[in-house]
Amino acid sequence: MKRIFLFISLLNFYIAMTPVMAQIGAPYIHDPSTIAECEGKYYTFGTGGGGLISEDGWSWHSGADRPGGGAAPDVLKIGDRYLCIYGATGGGLGGGHNGRILTMWNKTLDPKSPDFKWTKAVEVCSSDGMEDQDAIDPGLLLDPTTGRLWASYGTYFGTIRLIELDPKTGFRMKGNKEKDIAIDCEATDLLYRDGWYYLLGTHGTCCDGVNSTYNIVVGRSKSVEGPYIDNVGRDMFHGGGRMVIAAGDRKTGPGHFGRTVIDDGVEIMSCHFEADFNRSGRSVLGILPLVWKNGWPVAGEQLKEGKYAIFSERRGYSLELAVDFIRMEQERQRFWQMDPNEPVKVIPDQKLEEVVGTWAKDNIAVRCSDYMFRPWQHWVITPHPEAGGRLTGPLYEIKIDGTNRALTATASLELTTKEYQGEDAQLWWIEQLTDGTYRIMPFAIPGQEGSNKKYCLYSAGDSTPTLAVYDFNTDNSKWNFRQQ
Repeated sequence: MKRIFLFISLLNFYIAMTPVMAQIGAPYIHDPSTIAECEGKYYTFGTGGGGLISEDGWSWHSGADRPGGGAAPDVLKIGDRYLCIYGATGGGLGGGHNGRILTMWNKTLDPKSPDFKWTKAVEVCSSDGMEDQDAIDPGLLLDPTTGRLWASYGTYFGTIRLIELDPKTGFRMKGNKEKDIAIDCEATDLLYRDGWYYLLGTHGTCCDGVNSTYNIVVGRSKSVEGPYIDNVGRDMFHGGGRMVIAAGDRKTGPGHFGRTVIDDGVEIMSCHFEADFNRSGRSVLGILPLVWKNGWPVAGEQLKEGKYAIFSERRGYSLELAVDFIRMEQERQRFWQMDPNEPVKVIPDQKLEEVVGTWAKDNIAVRCSDYMFRPWQHWVITPHPEAGGRLTGPLYEIKIDGTNRALTATASLELTTKEYQGEDAQLWWIEQLTDGTYRIMPFAIPGQEGSNKKYCLYSAGDSTPTLAVYDFNTDNSKWNFRQQ
């Protein structure tokens, strides 16, 4: 099967101006909620009402519907319903710091569904504008260990607070008393992982375009009620916090963290960037791999276009064409015969034209072997955002540098290289895993219906790459990239 790409001038301009692949379409939003999946589509809601919809997680457009206006909502699926929590006024928005937090439910997030109807919003907490607290920017956590539902909220104007909600009604739990858990941040979110509760807050200044200093920091605790301590022992209630993501790749002001688990070892974080320098400084949705480093969340990165050597995590061998090793000519100087006064000479790298004539003209298999920076070990990786993507990123082509010979999946779940023709079996997902390594998956397997969601590039032996079922628990499924 072949995929035909339609190139339009606007898209080409966008691709040329974007050094790192980001969500395409019109992903313009501020204060996005954690991404929610509903009936095969993805949704995120923002300040001012409304939000974005994506059919694949890669291309986003407006159309999500949320009444009530206000600011910084969050959305969480509980059972077969979706709970939305948001702030009305507060944060200096049309009423100073006198704010309210409200919740409401819907059976679906699809505004075209006959079941689409938000319930009446219910107030769960408020701030009077006089106390050192601001009821705005809420985030939700359904504790997977207890089933209890928590909400954090607040801004720089005072404290971040924690309250408990009823997961069946969305109301405040009767008798619950709010607890102050952090300062010096806003737009908080809670998550649980491996016995730890994490509080992620947005630090810095917002709403100033390219001059916004927003960044996301984190602390963790063994109790959902804190204290939340950072990596050097500082309490977030006294201004602590470890950096998760700051400005980069011509986008500044990351804020409003959200976490989505895609697969075992595959997670993404969502946020907004206050200003995308390549999109008129607009506030845009950002989606990046989420990496866990020594128990701490850190924003990963999608692979950039470029020339790479690809290494198996299993052994550290390099992915290469299965061709004859061509020796390089060298005037050797044995160490006991060297003249230290003789000028040194630069030995040039082996060139493609020096070896390509020995290669087969048709398909060539691949293998793994010692890395020697030779032409058959260098791959050019090019994103194809116009071919589609998913939450974890775009599709890529993988070619031997200087050739049109592309890595290709076969019907027998093996690998070959052949002339690139835009076949679906020649397009690949390259997704950073939570441990910082990558999985490489063919978009399609010849003879199998639909896109591939099961098989990955797999090191079956130290020198034997193949396609096999992805398993995060084995290094055979994992790869690394070194830019050349």
